[in-house]
Amino acid sequence: MPELPEVETVCRTLNELIAGKRIDRVSVKLPRIIQRPADPDLFEVRLAGRTFQSVERRGKFIRLLLDGLVLVSHLRMEGRYGLYKQEEPMEPHTHVIFHFTDGTELRYKDVRQFGTMHLFSPGEELASAPLNKLGIEPLDESFTFEAFRQAIGKRSTKIKPLLLNQEVIVGLGNIYVDEALHEAGIHPETEADLLKTQELERLHAAIVRTLSAAVEAGGSSIKSYVNGQGEMGMFQHRLRAYGRTGEPCDRCGTLIEKSVVGGRGTHVCPVCQKRRGKTGAAVRSRAAGTNAVKQRLDGKRKK
Repeated sequence: MPELPEVETVCRTLNELIAGKRIDRVSVKLPRIIQRPADPDLFEVRLAGRTFQSVERRGKFIRLLLDGLVLVSHLRMEGRYGLYKQEEPMEPHTHVIFHFTDGTELRYKDVRQFGTMHLFSPGEELASAPLNKLGIEPLDESFTFEAFRQAIGKRSTKIKPLLLNQEVIVGLGNIYVDEALHEAGIHPETEADLLKTQELERLHAAIVRTLSAAVEAGGSSIKSYVNGQGEMGMFQHRLRAYGRTGEPCDRCGTLIEKSVVGGRGTHVCPVCQKRRGKTGAAVRSRAAGTNAVKQRLDGKRKK
């Protein structure tokens, strides 16, 4: 699934391609892509005659701003947009087509058919699903260390699943969580409430640096991702942990290991990212409690 850098890149390229274009008509070939309104015909009718103003991102969602409407689009696994001339052949799995008055077309293609589109009145989208429960933006000025620390809080959740939770911090997926944790030297199974202030500071900085560098590189083309102009991202050539199982860590030379954390494939350097948790403390606590009970019983027997 495209993560923040890929979606940001798509938004930027789409903004260049379609801002100012007026829609003549819309063709919906796969109705289930349209989540709101429930009637795809109404979706087509409401968009006819509208002009795209700009394209923005919220988390992993694309916000396409028109005159009087906002279209919220989620690419999911393999959704992609592309601008074509009207006479160009239609590719398979093209499900929604925005026909412009200048003879070009914005086509939405989705092999897996998991993508979604929601249509709102301006401002309504931020208070409605799917955007209303999203967490803080890691590339926004509001993503200060203090905001990050408050979002992580004293949660006992393992840090990787917590960072993947879009209601906490938006835009982070498997690739960039692995990369940020590796840069910060934190094991993905460490409980968040065990992280010291300096570790949280390193992680906060690593998240910002990793995402910023990935946006600058146009994202990571691991599988099928391309931007709105059909161009691949290049950040996959700079990955230091994700997808490098069995390769040496570029910091210490230890081979990168792969495991599963929270149901996701996870890449770790076992030396740079030391694993620690509450298990040892819990065992010691239980043992101490058992010994105390045993001592009390022994004392009673002696009496």
